[in-house]
Amino acid sequence: MVTSPLTLKLDTVHLTDEQFYQLCQNNRELQFERTVKGELIIMPPVGGESGNREADLIIDLGIWNRQTDLGYTFSSSTIFKLPNGADRSSDAAWVQRERWQALTPEQRRKFPPIAPDFVIELRSAIDNLEMLRQKMQEYLDAGVKLAWLINPQQQQVEIYRQGQNVELRNLPTQLSGEDVLPRFTLNLSCY
Repeated sequence: MVTSPLTLKLDTVHLTDEQFYQLCQNNRELQFERTVKGELIIMPPVGGESGNREADLIIDLGIWNRQTDLGYTFSSSTIFKLPNGADRSSDAAWVQRERWQALTPEQRRKFPPIAPDFVIELRSAIDNLEMLRQKMQEYLDAGVKLAWLINPQQQQVEIYRQGQNVELRNLPTQLSGEDVLPRFTLNLSCY
């Protein structure tokens, strides 16, 4: 059984977007990502605590979104085709309504070719922190405006914003969606 992400370096194999999509469709029991360098990452399932925390994050984001009707909320099952060439999935993501609706129905059905406006990564017990930090930088480079890396193991959260240094906060804390997610707050008292 895999207990940490498996990274396959595909230096000599270059999967097209359609081939990557078909690989994911033909192996639905596995969760794949592809880095900007073309590395294929196979993610193992998370345990109960991480799964419960992830669900709570999606619920909070989804309730806010239903109240504001400003965009669309996505789970960790959604892979986004980022403008930098990476295919990434976060634990929770949000895309502004107008940006999402600008995509064609086909683009929305497959791996949407868009960087979310906002993402949350929740570090599980098996996640490599440096790999997650690199992923957060990939998100920013692709156009994500605001990103939170929640790290229960070190009782910290890292806040990533376009054009700014990473802000580090100790848990428990309350986070603001700032101007990206107006009036959204997340209380991280139980992490």
